[in-house]
Amino acid sequence: MRRVVLDTETTGLNPDLGHRVIEIGAVEVVNRRVTGRTFHTYLNPEREIDAGAVEVHGLTRDFLADKPRFPDVRAEFLDFIAEAELVIHNAPFDVGFLNAELRRLERDDDLRRYCREVLDTLKMAKDLHPGQKNNLDALCRRYEVDNSGRAYHGALLDAQLLAEVYLAMTRGQDSLAIESFLTPPPRARQGAVQAALRVLPASAAELAEHQAYLEGMARECGQVPSW
Repeated sequence: MRRVVLDTETTGLNPDLGHRVIEIGAVEVVNRRVTGRTFHTYLNPEREIDAGAVEVHGLTRDFLADKPRFPDVRAEFLDFIAEAELVIHNAPFDVGFLNAELRRLERDDDLRRYCREVLDTLKMAKDLHPGQKNNLDALCRRYEVDNSGRAYHGALLDAQLLAEVYLAMTRGQDSLAIESFLTPPPRARQGAVQAALRVLPASAAELAEHQAYLEGMARECGQVPSW
């Protein structure tokens, strides 16, 4: 199972008003392990950045002036997320912005054409913790994920934190508990497990009492119990 935990930073809140993506960060998780593979880029938005947005992520137009534009990184980005399940906090926001970037280059393009599915961890958190704060900082505190280095929002840092939060939120959900009974213990532990088991046979008195109980049931039912 390959997942990509993803986050973006933007010039504002609404792509329909011409706001743009200015940072993409993504972290690969395979079989519930962070692999160390990441995708990260800053982007030149070719427009002003709302003051409120700068207060959140600290990215200015001057800093982004020499950074690549989205068309320059499109192929590499789509290759990184290809066939993966995307894990995004407040997915409609990020997907909406990324779709706006894709559709500037190709009308009717859609992020979901390239990934397997999109999982919204904000919705998941609200289902798990109704009535509580479920932003990334709150989830880091709840699941004891260290976010002490998060002075500003940053796409790659937030994706790394979200990967840890997601794994904590979903711990134990990828396998059925019954598997622990069906799967033999590792060979090195089998002897210890077997040695720990004690067999307590029934005593003669207990066997006689059980037989008398069965005979009583047979008389009441008019037939011998099948077991």
